[in-house]
Amino acid sequence: MSRYLGRDIDLRLVFFIIDVESERYGALGMRIDRVINNNVVSAVEENGTEVVVMGKGVGFQMRHGMTIPEEQIEKVFRLDNPSSMDQFKNLVASLPPERLQISTEVIQYAKGVLNKKLSPNIYLTLTDHINFAIERFQDHMLFGNPLLREVRAFYKEEYMIGTFALDLIERRLGIAFPVDEAASIALHIVNAEYNTKMRDTIDITRIIQDVLDLVREYFQMELDETSLSYERLITHLRFLAQRIYTSETIDDDTGLSEFPGMIEQIYPEEYQCSRKVKEYIEKTYGHQVSEEEVAYLAVHLKRVRTQKGE
Repeated sequence: MSRYLGRDIDLRLVFFIIDVESERYGALGMRIDRVINNNVVSAVEENGTEVVVMGKGVGFQMRHGMTIPEEQIEKVFRLDNPSSMDQFKNLVASLPPERLQISTEVIQYAKGVLNKKLSPNIYLTLTDHINFAIERFQDHMLFGNPLLREVRAFYKEEYMIGTFALDLIERRLGIAFPVDEAASIALHIVNAEYNTKMRDTIDITRIIQDVLDLVREYFQMELDETSLSYERLITHLRFLAQRIYTSETIDDDTGLSEFPGMIEQIYPEEYQCSRKVKEYIEKTYGHQVSEEEVAYLAVHLKRVRTQKGE
């Protein structure tokens, strides 16, 4: 039963079944390329796309070129490029099937919680991470996550998914990971949300914390982390950092080119703090921050400073 969303049904199964059905309808005419094990095969769709298919007994007594019976297909994995697919096939061939199953269920749960599309490469990256984490645990090699506090604060839904994964691993395999591992899994989910590299995701997380520290120091105030204004600020900083790393800009459909100057006049203190943030990010991380970004950040800082009874 799910203890993560306050529901009286096992939502993991709902999300998993929905995903199975949606994949199944596109699975007609698949032919086996290689049998990886009794439950996993490499296959080719009618349009020539290479996929990995999972299902109980899907590879049993099957050979190259044979058509996969539709009723045996439980999950179809489609990755972004041939290189990732080759890596995924090699990974699946070398790990116990229950680890792939755990990874798949975590990803389906994540899709349901976040209600957004994730990069297909999450099947490779998260499965590899979980497999390696289990191997390290068995070798008595556990490492802390220095970003645990930040991940808990900035990626609450993703961290919840990480705790779901830890609970699932403990129930299935009897392995009890420390909470640091939930944060590591959460970062993989964030990667898949924004299609970024792990290094960029870590930098984005550090930018958020650095900006918050700078704001606290500049105004000599503590931020109410339980307030709605603070939550809005965190959300804004997440997207700000993401835009910086993808070189995206805010679309100005209003045509108000004077907006930054207007905000500077209305909120001078907050605007100057935003300018400090801009200078810090450009100097420390080498990424440009536009005047529009400075202005929008100033608006959020004003809300945080004037919050009343939130």
